[in-house]
Amino acid sequence: MPKQKTKSGAKKRFRFTATGKVKVGQAGKRHGMIKRTTKFVRNARGTMVLSEPDAGIVKKYMPYNR
Repeated sequence: MPKQKTKSGAKKRFRFTATGKVKVGQAGKRHGMIKRTTKFVRNARGTMVLSEPDAGIVKKYMPYNR
């Protein structure tokens, strides 16, 4: 059986926790912070964990990181 390929865009954007959940950077923080509220910028620091339906899609893109 040949090896499966990992989506190279996915390996740059997602990481897995020890329990198999998918970590991702918070969306909406690339530019335009001046128009965002201070509350949004503060709450959007760090990473977030994807919901289970979205995590299932990402796990298909990364077959060896389960």
